[in-house]
Amino acid sequence: MLIEIDFNSDQAIYMQLRDQIIMGIASARFQEGDMLPSVRQLADTIGVNMHTVNKAYTVLKQEGYVKVDRRKGVMVAVDIDRMRALEEIREELLVTLAKASCKNISGEEVHALIDEIYEEYGKGMED
Repeated sequence: MLIEIDFNSDQAIYMQLRDQIIMGIASARFQEGDMLPSVRQLADTIGVNMHTVNKAYTVLKQEGYVKVDRRKGVMVAVDIDRMRALEEIREELLVTLAKASCKNISGEEVHALIDEIYEEYGKGMED
């Protein structure tokens, strides 16, 4: 785990740590389900107080980036339910799109259908 803290920055260290972990998730250095180092390990590695790391992990948990299990530790869990739902939809779409391909339905036609359905259902649905 590569975390770079600027001890001369005006930004609080726990916020720098939080931001580094979020950027690691966004860049896929940290994947859904990955375990992050323990508070003690990370504090020792980057040379900060354990309370600083604990505060960063607490903020990440509150913001929905990690899940904390007292026995297992801190795990990247951006939104497990959402990830499961996306995987289920992906599996269903594989079959649906295979059927469309067999019937020579183009990607543009599929996209148009999706847009049409979203308009019907979803004033609350976001792109």
